[in-house]
Amino acid sequence: MKKTTYLCILTTLLFWGSAFAAIRYGLKSPVNPGGYHPGALALFRFSTAAIIALGYLIITRQGLPRARDLPRIALAGLLGISVYHFFLNFGEQAVPAGAASIIIAFAPIFVALISARFLKERLSRWGWLGVICSFVGVCLVGISATEGFRADLYALAILGSALATAIYFVLSKELLQRYSGIQLTSYAIIAGALFLMVFAPQLIGDVRHASTGATLAAVYIGVFPGFIAYALWGVALSRLPATQVTVFLNGEPLFAAIIAWIWLGEVPSHLVAIGAVLAIAGVLMVQLMGGKQKTPSA
Repeated sequence: MKKTTYLCILTTLLFWGSAFAAIRYGLKSPVNPGGYHPGALALFRFSTAAIIALGYLIITRQGLPRARDLPRIALAGLLGISVYHFFLNFGEQAVPAGAASIIIAFAPIFVALISARFLKERLSRWGWLGVICSFVGVCLVGISATEGFRADLYALAILGSALATAIYFVLSKELLQRYSGIQLTSYAIIAGALFLMVFAPQLIGDVRHASTGATLAAVYIGVFPGFIAYALWGVALSRLPATQVTVFLNGEPLFAAIIAWIWLGEVPSHLVAIGAVLAIAGVLMVQLMGGKQKTPSA
């Protein structure tokens, strides 16, 4: 089971790493007028994924989730699908794909902080040193990857998406005690797609003028980094502790940087490289030396 779990994680990282370059390729920009706006691209991606998820639920006769779980599933879909991907798409209008993936690598830190609050766990001194180290690294990436105050907002949006996905992981952990990884992923994707319907008018307008390449990129991120990767991640999350799974997100920037270099010709700057080292080192410090312990009950 461990081998298949790690294979699920590796495949997920490969697909998610490729998504950063595909998003940049599919987004509308001055050099890519045939692309999609951030909200429209997110809706295209997850309406595609939602169709696959709905087909899976019907074929396997999974049925509807329990009524008492609907609010939590809706919140997971809102944060982990809608908010996360709109913020990420918005940020990638200015932040290169490789740099965006490094900022997203801050998510495990947020998982640790949220666990300390809601799971009554605390970090050791090494853990908090890792938090500071990663924060400095993320700041360096954000500063070097963009220009000016306007661009800083784009980097901040991606940092917000990292927070949203961290909350999604924590919410999912409890739900995975009652649902399989693929089943829960399907529910969350469908919920997230429904929230993204606010961008339907924009998507209709974009589709009329979109290039074939941008549309194919949107379909790709819907099928592979969308449904398949999220389903595999759900399987891994159901088998291992959340913090142990999320530490593997540190490898995502490596996949993303290599793919963005080959596909988009993005060569990371020296400052981005330094920031990457600090961010990833800090996350590893938290996961490997954080020394999480349960806070004693009063």
